[in-house]
Amino acid sequence: MDQSFEQDDLNAVIREHSELLANQLHAQGESLFPPDAAKTMRTFTSGEAAALLGVNDSYLRKLHLEGRGPSPQLTPGNRRHYSVHDLNALRVMLEKTARKPGDYLPGRRPAPDAGASPDRMQVIGVMNFKGGSGKTTTSAHLAQRLALLGYRVLAIDLDPQASLTALHGVQPEYDLNDGGTLYDAIRYDDPEPISKVIRKTYIPGLDLVPGNLELMEFEHETPRALAQGNAGLFFFRVKEALAQVDADYDVVVIDCPPQLGFLTMSALSAATGVLVTIHPEMLDVMSMSQFLRMTADLMDVIAESGADMKHDWMRYLLTRYEPTDAPQNRIVAFLRTMYGEKVLNAPMLKSTAISDAGLTKQTLYEVERSAFTRATYDRAVESLNAVNDEIAELIQKTWGRT
Repeated sequence: MDQSFEQDDLNAVIREHSELLANQLHAQGESLFPPDAAKTMRTFTSGEAAALLGVNDSYLRKLHLEGRGPSPQLTPGNRRHYSVHDLNALRVMLEKTARKPGDYLPGRRPAPDAGASPDRMQVIGVMNFKGGSGKTTTSAHLAQRLALLGYRVLAIDLDPQASLTALHGVQPEYDLNDGGTLYDAIRYDDPEPISKVIRKTYIPGLDLVPGNLELMEFEHETPRALAQGNAGLFFFRVKEALAQVDADYDVVVIDCPPQLGFLTMSALSAATGVLVTIHPEMLDVMSMSQFLRMTADLMDVIAESGADMKHDWMRYLLTRYEPTDAPQNRIVAFLRTMYGEKVLNAPMLKSTAISDAGLTKQTLYEVERSAFTRATYDRAVESLNAVNDEIAELIQKTWGRT
């Protein structure tokens, strides 16, 4: 018996489905954030503000009563709330009377004397080539936490999927039709200054270089440029672009693409620190084994071309970790035994709070605490803070501080 099957034009189907999904996501985004609206950062309770500043809440109350520093917003219950702008103003004020430099402004400092080197800008590449390892979630929360702690941060979305971009209120399909990604600064024909593609965010101290599918052009163009002898040391292009804004930032956080292509190689060459995210499941660990082997081979090739591939630090971050999961605990113990201090002490716990915040294109630092039960929110944010503060400590040690 003859049977006929409908054959699809795969290209047409994929294009149709892509446009349909993009339009639906755009409509959903406009319902959450209308076109004439801009994302804003929530205010912080006096307790949260005190913790971010490293002072006691009672001291903040004293400053308020004495009329020193910005005036917080007062709720009907007379509770004090501080904006991120208030926090920055308080940092500057408190630094003037600090016991030692950097108590409240923790960023880079000039060389203490003529014979010493100044603090160099820290460039952190967050990478893994397996999806679902928490790479973008890690990058977004790390960049925001460092900015809230007083660092000058540049977040770069080097992933063509552009999730980091979307989390910060930029819609890749609609807001970047005329370029505006890092590709503009690293392209081979007539690159622009990186300052042209840097955007301010709604968090003071945090700037963004957004991403979209245009970044794939670098992956396509580099082989052609190499064949024509026009690529030069292509893996230096990100590093050279960042050198243009070296004086403007303390830390750069790069959300790398989930594959070992030319973009990732360029990010590795620019990085001073490397953070590899690991979901402690056997398939993920097996995938990471291949990732590490391929990365080592690529770094050898880059080093042979004249690049210095030494980094200040390299760490593994356990993500989406469930402490009650026995198989995960065995894998965590296995990794800690094998890699020792290279595994961060603090894991990023799996939490519905983080995933629920992502549904509205927000990080956990942006959503209102009242949106979750107190225990759920506190557990998740304490986990994130522990991870990010451990990385901040690594940055400080790199600068020779304790």
